[in-house]
Amino acid sequence: MGLMDKVKSQASALADKAQEGAKVGQERLMQMQSKRQADAMLLELGGLTYLAQAGRAQPGAAARAEELVHQLAAFEAAHGPISVTAAVPPPGEGGSYIPGGTAPAGTAPAGTPPAGTPPAGTAPADPAPAAAPATAPATGGGIPTPSYASDEESPGEG
Repeated sequence: MGLMDKVKSQASALADKAQEGAKVGQERLMQMQSKRQADAMLLELGGLTYLAQAGRAQPGAAARAEELVHQLAAFEAAHGPISVTAAVPPPGEGGSYIPGGTAPAGTAPAGTPPAGTPPAGTAPADPAPAAAPATAPATGGGIPTPSYASDEESPGEG
């Protein structure tokens, strides 16, 4: 009966780990849903504030903005402080951003490696000169086109 006892204890331990994993997953899901709820309230509040500043406030906008502020305060009391991220990161920081910031056309943000530089931890690319990357016209915006190492030809191809 020793073997059956071992199998039962292992099955019990696996079941406990599965339940613990499910609890962690449920907590993360609830955190994400809470963050989305706060983001939605902040987005609406920001839109109402923008319209008011632009002189196009809708009827009842001030009351709705006040209601949103109270809802956000209640949300913070229940879930902790709300953090607001900048739409455009400070120079030198990575992450997503809105194109068309204050950088002059044709320049890369601070901390960006020069074009053609292989990602850290990879072998250098073929020494043959690569074609210049396509850039969007300097119209003050646009969607940047990503470039990946897998897009370039391998040294053996040709």
